[in-house]
Amino acid sequence: MNTRTLTAALGGLAAVTLVGCGTATTSQQPAAPTPSITAPDTAPSARNDKPVEHRAVANFVGMGLQSAQDKAQADGFFSLMSHDSAGRDRLQAFDRNWKVCSQNYAPGKTVSVDAELDFGTVKLEEACPTKDQKRPEVVSGKMPNLAGKSVKAARAALDSGTSITVTDATGDRTVILESNWQVCTQSPKPGVVLRGQPVEFTAVRYQETCP
Repeated sequence: MNTRTLTAALGGLAAVTLVGCGTATTSQQPAAPTPSITAPDTAPSARNDKPVEHRAVANFVGMGLQSAQDKAQADGFFSLMSHDSAGRDRLQAFDRNWKVCSQNYAPGKTVSVDAELDFGTVKLEEACPTKDQKRPEVVSGKMPNLAGKSVKAARAALDSGTSITVTDATGDRTVILESNWQVCTQSPKPGVVLRGQPVEFTAVRYQETCP
C-alpha cells in the first residue's frame, strides 16, 4: 500500500471514531420516573353503629346478694352496686351473708345494659326495713340529728377534717367497729351551725338501749 492510500485509510478510521464518540456524548439520559400519586382513601371510616341493648330488670328482692348479682350478670348487667338498707353504712364484704331488700329499678322495667343496678341489703338474720334508711347529711351548714344513726354513718356525714370523740354511753368500752354502734347523744345539738368545732358522740351497741 502506498503512502497516499494509507493516509486516506487512517483518515477514514479517525472519522468513524469521532462519529462514535459524538453519539456516545450526545445520547439522552433516561428520564426520572414520575412519582405515583395515590388516591386518597374515600372509604368511610369504621363506626360503631350498634345500638345500645336494653333489657328488662328482674325481681331481685328476697334473693341472697350473691345470687342476685349472679342473676344480674347472666341477664347482661355488669355494673352492680349494693348498700346497707339499715343506714348503718356497713360494707357487704361477704355477699352470701346479705340479702336484697330493695333495688333501684322496678322489676320489669326496661333499661340499658350499661345501667347501674343498686341493691339495698341487710344481713341474712335481719328484717328488711320498710324503706331504705338514707345516709344523714349536713344541710345548710347545720348539724344534723344523728341520734339512732350508726357512728360510722354519723362520722361520714361530717366534714372529713372534723375532730370527733366517741365514748360508750353505758361504760368504758372502746368503740372500735363504728357501724355496730348507734349514736345516743351528740354535741353540738341538731341545728347548730358547724364552724369547725369538735364533735362529741355517746353511743351504745345496736340492740342495746341508750341510757
